[in-house]
Amino acid sequence: MSQTVLDWVDNSAMALSFEKPYVLRQFTHVLRGFDGQLTLAVSLLAVAGLITMFASGYANGMRFWDHARNLALAFCIMFVVAQIPPQRLMTFAVPIYTVGLALLVGVALFGLTKNGARRWLNVGIVIQPSEIMKIGMPLMLAWWFQKREGQLRPLDFLMATVLLVMPVALIAKQPDMGTAILVMAAGVYVLYFAGLGWKWIIPPIVIGLISAVLLVVFEPLLCADDMNWPLFREYQRQRVCTLLDPWRDPLGKGFHIIQGMIAIGSGGFFGKGFMQGTQTHLDFIPERTTDFIFAAYGEEFGLLGNLFLITGFVFLVLRGLAISLEGPTLFARLLAGSVTLIFFTYAFVNMGMVSGILPVVGVPLPFISYGGTAMVTLGFGIGILLSVAKAKQLVQS
Repeated sequence: MSQTVLDWVDNSAMALSFEKPYVLRQFTHVLRGFDGQLTLAVSLLAVAGLITMFASGYANGMRFWDHARNLALAFCIMFVVAQIPPQRLMTFAVPIYTVGLALLVGVALFGLTKNGARRWLNVGIVIQPSEIMKIGMPLMLAWWFQKREGQLRPLDFLMATVLLVMPVALIAKQPDMGTAILVMAAGVYVLYFAGLGWKWIIPPIVIGLISAVLLVVFEPLLCADDMNWPLFREYQRQRVCTLLDPWRDPLGKGFHIIQGMIAIGSGGFFGKGFMQGTQTHLDFIPERTTDFIFAAYGEEFGLLGNLFLITGFVFLVLRGLAISLEGPTLFARLLAGSVTLIFFTYAFVNMGMVSGILPVVGVPLPFISYGGTAMVTLGFGIGILLSVAKAKQLVQS
């Protein structure tokens, strides 16, 4: 009897000795290839977002907890997507793009209208299909160029441009210029990384710069009340004119920009301190937990805090570009490079519009601003970068 017990103990010990390393190997395999530097940058930005949301949204107690929940969801999505190899992600490109485009057509035909904008669709639950294209567009164009690797022709770039313009036009028509800019940027980045010649890139840049100069010079005439701009809606014209001279209507259309600049400027070098921002807590900053959260952050943490935040985004972008350069396939490199520069576009446009150097278009600050759908998209994007980094490490091993 005692011998039987001893044999059972020995067999159990042997089983555990084999099981433990197996479990450890499985856990190590899941974490293997996770880019620590990128994860650290995202984590620091998320912590900054939680601190800022607690300070700016304290009057609405649920804002902080909802933001924490959204961040947790984004990290879960990031972790799951990071386990999917880039080649498997490529198989999702056409379905995601096709479904997204079909939903955008559905919005144009049957969409729900709120505050004068038709951006939502009821499919049992209310969704905003334009968000799908922030990921669907770079996926589709990266797939397109991967299939034509080594045999690219001008016609391939033309077809890629058509694939880009269709959803962007539908999103701009809603109207949702913020999302349209982000989707357009995502596609343009893929075109650039795929080898689009500078002869096609420089002319639009030159035209844009000349247009900006002419707009500043002739601002009194172009922004007159009886002036109409072809191809622009009236509210879009007002946003540009308000950017050029926010004091034209300081208590109306210029209020957002003026209060944002006052808040950032009043923060000084060190800021007023945590929970001490007067512009923020006396409700002078509109949308202080969403689009204009950078103004609330700048008031309380000053130039020093702004430099920390900007450094975090710069490090994230540089690390993402480094990952894209080492991608194992053309698809992985194009996708990772585009997704990385989307984060740059998010941060640059948000900080620019809050600081009064870009029109207000409703673009959130990644991991800082409140928002559920955008947070899911951001988590998916970081997951793609981690997936490419993981694939690179597996190829090297």
